[in-house]
Amino acid sequence: QVQLVESGGGLVQAGGSLRLSCAASGSIFSINESGWYRRAPGKQRELVATITSGNTTNYAISVKGRFTISRDNAKNTVYLQMNSLKPEDTAVYYCNAFRRAPYGSWWGQGTQVTVSS
Repeated sequence: QVQLVESGGGLVQAGGSLRLSCAASGSIFSINESGWYRRAPGKQRELVATITSGNTTNYAISVKGRFTISRDNAKNTVYLQMNSLKPEDTAVYYCNAFRRAPYGSWWGQGTQVTVSS
């Protein structure tokens, strides 16, 4: 089992910045990919950004150039730096950890990000 705890959400004005953190504990060996997803009110959960164990990153088009995903292996923590925030970024943000073998996919409890116009 892997436990994920997110932090760093909050209320910010449009144009502002926030940094989300996702601290992992438990059986974190061989996690292949970590990522951030979000669910806005009335919408389905969508991918925001992912980072592989080899530090390859992937971003949703809507956040590319504004958000940066990174990891600190010594702290078992993945970060999401969010700049130039827009009201449409308002959502609950979830951290995910994925492992191919043995298969595993774990989610954090979510952290609310609200961007006011």
